[in-house]
Amino acid sequence: MYNKLVRKEVMKNLETEMSSFISKFLTPIEKIWQPSDFLPDTSSADFKDQLDELQTFAHEMPYDLFVTLIGDCITEEALPSYESWIMGIDGINQEERVGWAEWVRAWTAEENRHGDLLGKYLYLCGRVNMREMEITTHYLINDGFDLQTSMDPYKNFVYTSFQETATNISHRRVGTLAKQTGNTKLAKMCGVIAADEARHAKAYKHFVEKIFELDPSEMMLAFEDMMRKKIVMPAHLMRESGQKAGELWEHFSDAAQRCMVYTAQDYIDILKDLLVDWKIDNIGGLNESAEKARDYLMKLPSRLQRITDRLATPDREYNFKWVKS
Repeated sequence: MYNKLVRKEVMKNLETEMSSFISKFLTPIEKIWQPSDFLPDTSSADFKDQLDELQTFAHEMPYDLFVTLIGDCITEEALPSYESWIMGIDGINQEERVGWAEWVRAWTAEENRHGDLLGKYLYLCGRVNMREMEITTHYLINDGFDLQTSMDPYKNFVYTSFQETATNISHRRVGTLAKQTGNTKLAKMCGVIAADEARHAKAYKHFVEKIFELDPSEMMLAFEDMMRKKIVMPAHLMRESGQKAGELWEHFSDAAQRCMVYTAQDYIDILKDLLVDWKIDNIGGLNESAEKARDYLMKLPSRLQRITDRLATPDREYNFKWVKS
């Protein structure tokens, strides 16, 4: 069990730099993009032409890629769960207007635009069974999730560092594949979302880096614990109508793997990058348990690689209710 008092003291120490964190990693509201910047203007004389173009490209998207786009949108739309979870982390007082609570609100406000933009795009495209997509989103928020982090800020910041990087990869790859088919508008949408996720990943990685300076052994043990459990994606309990919680996740994950948007190799590569970014092999002042944790972490990528090299990507065998037949 982690020491809550020490965690809260470390969080309080970091909180003194909050204004710097916000100015460095978040964008002022008046300057950042908004969904309407990328969607067809309903008052425009050529709205119908813009809509026809949007729908044509959407219907031409490969099935697995389109399903991955929908799943990414649903994941973004479950934002209320993520905000409430982070607000409950030890060391964050949501009653305050400043400090960590200010960060969580500002981060949430930026993230909220992602589901907003993709949801409107998918509604306009005419290829989505919106009710089924909305049911999945409703279930995902209703069912909650278990990140296996408890309310430990150290573990949660490891999780967000990993997960924000993963969502950056997923959105960026969807955009790249869309651009290759001439769908430049969707590519731009995915690109700006991916850029946000990259900034957010840098922020959470920075928080972990600062914690390593203040409490290296406990931070190392928290990192090890998260990687032993394995990082689960926030939509791991995804389901469709008539299903049990989590029943849909494997099918969605397989689709993302088949179209090479997010793969098992990406999981390993993210871990490798975190080991480098946090300079895990050079951190000093570790106790015996933390030294063992570091040894485990440094060897983990090669262990995972041996497993991944033996995996085969399943063929498509599932029809998602989200997509109109």
